[in-house]
Amino acid sequence: MSDQEYEGAYALWRASLETLVSDGHRLGVWQDQRFRFAHEVGRLLTESAAGSSSVTGPALYGVFAPGVGLCYVGQTQEAQRRLRDLPVGESHHLANTLPPEVWERVVVVRWPELVEKAPAADRAAVAELGPAVCGLALEHLLQLATSPPLNSRRRQADGVWRPRNQAASRSRGAVHSKVLPGLWQVTWEMWRELAAVPAVPGSPVGSLTDVGRVVFPASLSHEFGAGPQVP
Repeated sequence: MSDQEYEGAYALWRASLETLVSDGHRLGVWQDQRFRFAHEVGRLLTESAAGSSSVTGPALYGVFAPGVGLCYVGQTQEAQRRLRDLPVGESHHLANTLPPEVWERVVVVRWPELVEKAPAADRAAVAELGPAVCGLALEHLLQLATSPPLNSRRRQADGVWRPRNQAASRSRGAVHSKVLPGLWQVTWEMWRELAAVPAVPGSPVGSLTDVGRVVFPASLSHEFGAGPQVP
């Protein structure tokens, strides 16, 4: 896309938003429609279904977008809260940059369910470090392996985004990531398996187990695209 094409697309996006919120009633319809969509994505990411338990506790997650692929990787110790908030964006910046309406897929891996498949040394390290540090370590390793663009820069106080050198990081996750090679391997295998699950037209969920799940927000657009009638 040329600079001119980009500027034209940006102008169309802004003009569309101005139309959608052109009066108080339309603003309310826009708010309702967006929250209904985000709420449904959050529900699919967390609630029990098809024999699988609800998603709670520690988890890794990632958001994919068309044309880009994996855009963002994160981890949480409270999946039931964070994954519901992820598409709403009340305390998470992602939805501000990349609206959930354009998310191609969201992958969730409940890594504690994989600990028993890891070598004894890894299991001992998990017991010693605790889930918070282990979650940060796995997040760091996943970011190194995939280089998602929205994790590759950090906001600065001067309003500029600057590159992050993940390989040189001295964060808690980076420091402890080397003691979990076995757990990382089984987690990475599960991640790649879920990231490759094919989308089924009209189906918002592609895989649903106690270890992980894949949700396709884009498949919901036909249900939420029209919104309530606007006079």
